Amino acid sequence: MATRTLSRLSKALLAPALVLGATVGLASAPAQAAVWNSCDQWGNTTLNGYTLYNNIWGSGTGSQCIWANSGTNWGVWANHPNTGGIKSYPNAKKVINKPIASLSSLTSTYNVTVPSSGAYNTSYDIWDTAYKYEIMLWVNKTGAVGPLGTSQGSVTLGGSTWSVYKGNNGSNEVFSFIRSSNSASGTVNILPILKWIKDTKGWFGNVTIGDVQFGYEITSSSGGLDFTTNNLTVSGG
Repeated sequence: MATRTLSRLSKALLAPALVLGATVGLASAPAQAAVWNSCDQWGNTTLNGYTLYNNIWGSGTGSQCIWANSGTNWGVWANHPNTGGIKSYPNAKKVINKPIASLSSLTSTYNVTVPSSGAYNTSYDIWDTAYKYEIMLWVNKTGAVGPLGTSQGSVTLGGSTWSVYKGNNGSNEVFSFIRSSNSASGTVNILPILKWIKDTKGWFGNVTIGDVQFGYEITSSSGGLDFTTNNLTVSGG
């Protein structure tokens, strides 16, 4: 199981000196990186309403480079060793900044091309504005990875069946929803999941949803693997 002592967000907000175990090498970005690319540990940019992050936040890391044609078409080349522990979460972020009760919809579509080897998950990472609650939605996973926390059973929401886990990483509460079958493309209806946590389970109140992130939580990608977001949309209001 891939576990965390600090959230990806907490790692990113702390000084880089706290992650001196990370070794970030340089690699050639793909030719399709016509607009932007970066091999920097915290490399980031904003394109057409989405903020992209290279986000190498774990320890014992290897090399990773992110490229983007737009905020909705981007990818990562990563060469992280075959060891335990999450190395990175390269992602694209859309800011929502609305209380759950004020949202009439919150949906996302995705289409990815991901490797058949390595250890990683393709996931949404959703935060409230106070960064007290983290909601992860795994749409596919490969290798020895698993969610933080204890099982809360399964639930069908927004047209998909999810295994639910509840835990705490020392910095915030984490609610993980693992899709029952892997999917490289589809639509996720996020709002019913948030309302289920709020109204049915009472795990939080009418929190304001800040960030909706989508990316790849990579534990290992030895030899260098490509992760490509062919298309991504996040919409709601």
